[in-house]
Amino acid sequence: MIEISTSVLDVDEENSVQAFYNLETAKIDYFHIDVMDGIFVENNTLLKMKDFALKVHTIAMTPMDVHLMVKDPMSVVDYFIDQGADRITFHIEACENKEKVLEIINYLKENGVKVGIAVSPDTNIEEVYEYIPFVHMILVMSVVPGKGGQKFIESTIDKIKTLKKYCEDNNYEIDIEVDGGINDVTAKDVIEAGATILVPGRYVISADNYNDAIKKLRELE
Repeated sequence: MIEISTSVLDVDEENSVQAFYNLETAKIDYFHIDVMDGIFVENNTLLKMKDFALKVHTIAMTPMDVHLMVKDPMSVVDYFIDQGADRITFHIEACENKEKVLEIINYLKENGVKVGIAVSPDTNIEEVYEYIPFVHMILVMSVVPGKGGQKFIESTIDKIKTLKKYCEDNNYEIDIEVDGGINDVTAKDVIEAGATILVPGRYVISADNYNDAIKKLRELE
């Protein structure tokens, strides 16, 4: 069954508690927390997302799916571990070598967190293959990381298919999450390609009714 990890990037801070309550009652599967440091990507959402994670941890039962778009993942992971993150994803592009990738993977697992590795649009999907046996999820970016509301990159579909086939051929059971430009049109394509978790953002947050938007995505499966 497809899961919905809704990005709260575009949630207004003043109305965040009500928005989180409405998202939870819409029965999303995860709150997607987009953490940016202003270095790895241009935008800086670190303080906002720390605040959002604290609020979600305090008022919600729905788990958190934290996406780190930061140059130094180890500098921020402890905060989100402490806020009860169910899974934390970091970018392979933020790691200078294999040892660093494995260090982060091991640290997260030792702290009881599920691990994801994110791949930006310009990175070949094959670069994550050697880490698949050690992680729970690969996040395929379908937009350039760093800001919401971008147009879906069509070549992502082939990337998902390639990853899905590699996992099937090698008997790996992991989640494939797709983040960026997800709506009721692009979602159908990524599900057919092999995605198991969708990350809608503006499509849900700007909807008149969260329940209707989430329901429409689930009906595509």
